[in-house]
Amino acid sequence: MHKILRKRILNPAVEEIVVEAPYVARKCQPGQFIIIIVEEGGERIPLTIADFNREEQSVTMIYQVVGHSTQLLQQKNVGDYLSDVAGPLGLPCVDHKPKKVIGIGGGVGAAPLYPQIKMHAENDTEIDVVLGGRSADFVILQEEFSKLSKNVFVATDDGSLGTKGFVTNIVQKLLDEGNRYDEIIAIGPIPMMKAVVNVVKPFDIPISVSLNPLMVDGTGMCGGCRVSIAGKTKFACVDGPDFNGYDVDFDEITSRQGMYKDQENGHNCRIGLSGENYKAAKPAAPIVAQMKGKFNMQPLRTPMPELDPLERSKSFGEVAMGYSEEEAINEGKRCIQCKRPSCVSGCPVNVNIPEFIGHIAEGDFQEAYKSIKSYNSLPAVCGRVCPQENQCEAICVRGKKDEPVAIGRLERFIADYAREHKFEEELPQYNSGRKVAVIGAGPAGIACAGELAKKGHEVVVFEALHTPGGVLMYGIPEFRLPKQIVREEIDSIKKMGVKIEKNVIVGKSLTVEDLKEDGFEAIFISTGAGLPRFLNIEGENLNGVYSANEFLTRVNLMESFKRETPSPVQKGDKVAVVGGGNVAMDACRTALRLGAGEVYIIYRRGEDELPARAEEIEHAKEEGIQFKLLANPVKIHDNGNGWVGAIENQQMELGEPDASGRRRPVAVEGETFMLDVNKVVIAVGQSPNPLITQSTKGLDLHSWGGIIVDEQTMKTSMQNVYAGGDVVTGAATVILAMGAGKIAAQAIDTQLN
Repeated sequence: MHKILRKRILNPAVEEIVVEAPYVARKCQPGQFIIIIVEEGGERIPLTIADFNREEQSVTMIYQVVGHSTQLLQQKNVGDYLSDVAGPLGLPCVDHKPKKVIGIGGGVGAAPLYPQIKMHAENDTEIDVVLGGRSADFVILQEEFSKLSKNVFVATDDGSLGTKGFVTNIVQKLLDEGNRYDEIIAIGPIPMMKAVVNVVKPFDIPISVSLNPLMVDGTGMCGGCRVSIAGKTKFACVDGPDFNGYDVDFDEITSRQGMYKDQENGHNCRIGLSGENYKAAKPAAPIVAQMKGKFNMQPLRTPMPELDPLERSKSFGEVAMGYSEEEAINEGKRCIQCKRPSCVSGCPVNVNIPEFIGHIAEGDFQEAYKSIKSYNSLPAVCGRVCPQENQCEAICVRGKKDEPVAIGRLERFIADYAREHKFEEELPQYNSGRKVAVIGAGPAGIACAGELAKKGHEVVVFEALHTPGGVLMYGIPEFRLPKQIVREEIDSIKKMGVKIEKNVIVGKSLTVEDLKEDGFEAIFISTGAGLPRFLNIEGENLNGVYSANEFLTRVNLMESFKRETPSPVQKGDKVAVVGGGNVAMDACRTALRLGAGEVYIIYRRGEDELPARAEEIEHAKEEGIQFKLLANPVKIHDNGNGWVGAIENQQMELGEPDASGRRRPVAVEGETFMLDVNKVVIAVGQSPNPLITQSTKGLDLHSWGGIIVDEQTMKTSMQNVYAGGDVVTGAATVILAMGAGKIAAQAIDTQLN
C-alpha cells in the first residue's frame, strides 16, 4: 500500500498527486514511468513520473481524469492509499549535454516533460519551453517551467492564454527566426508530436518523443505496447518510452490507441462463471475393479468426471472435476508398489510417488498429503497442469501393458482434499539467521523459497507484478487452474515465514548488487520467460492482434472475462490462434469462452507434431476448435479501418526432421489460403525478459538470452547468485521450473552452511 502525501488540482481535468514509493524513488530517473493500481483488483495504468524526492521516498504523478481508473484516483484524498505502485520502468532519457534545448509539452504532456527540463537546467543548458492546451485552464506547470527556462511560450486553441493556435505555430516561428537548438523534446498527444516532428524535420534537429500507449504490465511481458520504430517492432515499455521522433510510425500508434475506445465503460460477453455449470458435468464411466490381492488390476485408469463440452465452452468453470474419495482409493490401488519405482525418476522434484499413493489406497489421506508436501510445494497446481504423461506416468510399470496409474489425478485429489479439510501444515522450527533473496514469485521461485524456509532461512521473494504466482496467475486459464487454488498454495508458503514483496522490478526498482548490499547472502533468479515472440509478418501491429501473453494476462490476471472490468479485452467473433503448444490451446479455448463463434488453431506442422498436451488438444477438439494444420501465416490483412480482416497462410508439407527431432515444415509452392478473422493471437513462444540481465554485470548468458548455470547446483557465473526455471531453459513446464528451484535451494543451503 502506498500513502498519498499531497494532492493538488491543476485544472478541472488534471491533478497532481505525491505518493510514498520507496523502491521507485530510490532508482527513478527523468523519462521513466510507473504502473499503478488504484484499488485492489483494478486496472494497471501507466503514469510518467513528473518528479521524485529521494529523501522523502516519494514520487509525483500528474494525470488526466479520462476513465474509470483515473476517476477512482480523483476520489482519493491525502492520507488514503493506492493499492500498488511498480517501477521505475522504461529507459531514462539520455542526457547528450546539449547547449540549447527546446521542450514542447501539449496538455498533460507537460508533466513528463518537466523532469527532463529540470535535468537540463541542472546542467546549465539554455532552455526554451512551449506549452499548449485547449484553453488557459488546460495549460499546466507554467510557473514551474519559468523557474527553469529562459523563455516559456504558451499557445491555446481559443487564445485565452498566450498565442491563439497550436504549439507548432510557435515552434515554426522560433525556427524561422533563426533559433538553433541542439535538441528538441516533444511530449503530448500523438497528433501534436507528429505535427511537431513534421515542422522540425526540414531543420534536421534531433527530436525525441515520449510514447505511452496501451500497456498491461509495463515490463515487456505482454507486447501490447509494441510500436514501429524505423520499420522495426519495439516495445515502448522496454525500449522506450523515448524514441527518435523521425523514426516513429505515428499513424500506426493512432490506430492502436483506438483499440478499446468502444469498451471504456466495460463490455458484454455471453459467458457463465465458475460454479454454475458444475451440475452439467459429464459423468465418469462406471468403475469395474479387477482386484488381485490388495491391488486393483483394472487395465484402464479410473475416469475423472468433466464438464460437458458444450456447457463448458461458455464457462470459465474448471473442466476436470477431480476424484471422489472412492475413485481416488480405487485408482490408488492400481499402483502395485514397485520395489524399484521408475516413476520417481521421472518426477523433476523426486516425489516419492508410491508412498503417497499407497497412503491414498489405504484411505490415510493425512499421511498421503504429508508425504507429497515434503517434496512438492504446489501439489494442487502440479496435479492439474504438469505433463505427467511425458514424465512420471510415461515410465509407470503398469503402463507397459495397461494404462499407467493416474498419478497426476491422485496428486490433485490429495491436495484438494487437504485444502478442503484444512489439514495443518508443518512449519519450520529452526531459524538459521541467514537471508536469501528470490527474484520472481513463479513456480521456480516459490519452490526455492519453500525449500529454503523449511531449512530455517529468512527468505524474501521480490515479485514484479501486483500478484504472486507468475505464469500460474497470468498465463494458465481459470478453467484449467482456478486462481483461488494458486492463492491458497502461495499462502501456505507464506505461513512458513516467506515474505513476498510485490511490485518490485529487480533490474529497475533494485539491482542484484543492491540486494547484496542489503544483506542477502544468496540470490536466486527465477524471472521466467515472459517476453513474447512475434511472427514478424506484415499486419502484425494491426488492431486486434494480440500476443498470447497479453491476451491471457488480460483475461486471467486482470479478470477481463468478467462483465464489469476496468481492463477490457477484444473478444472477436472469428479468432485465429497461431501456434500449437499449451499456450495456444489455452488462448483458443479462452477465446471461445469469451464468445467467439469460430476459433482456429493455425500450426505449421501436422497433428503428430503438436507440442501441446494430448489432453488439452482433445479438450479443444471436443469444444469445437478448428485445427488448420500444415499452415504458416504470411500476412495479416487490414479490413480497411486499421483492424484485422483476414489472415493469409502458406500451405506446408513435412520434410526431413530438424534439430528437435520433428519433421521440418516446408512451403508448398504456390499454395496459400485465406481465413476471414477479426482477431489474431500469436502464441509462438517466449524469451527471457532482459530487465535483470541488462542491469547485472558478470552474468553469463546464452545467445538467446537465457542465463547459463551449472545444472547440478543452478549456480551462475556470479558469486552467490543462482538461477532456474524458464529464465535458464526457455519456456518449459511448471514442474521442471520447480525442480530447478529445489536444486538451487539445496545448493544455497549447502553454501550458507
